[in-house]
Amino acid sequence: MMDRETRQTALATFLILGVFGTFLYFVPTIMLAVGEISPVLGALVIGAVLVTPFLFFWLRSRFRNRN
Repeated sequence: MMDRETRQTALATFLILGVFGTFLYFVPTIMLAVGEISPVLGALVIGAVLVTPFLFFWLRSRFRNRN
């Protein structure tokens, strides 16, 4: 059985990954549009998109460990 805290953590993770997954659907279009301006800028956008979930979950875990 899941206790209240585990259920909330699972729900938050599901929602975060759902929103990020939906955003990933549009990333190729965004990357191509930005790549028209500058290929380097397009690569930076993709790099930021790939690093963002790891950074978010790392910050979230640090915040939750403090409380």
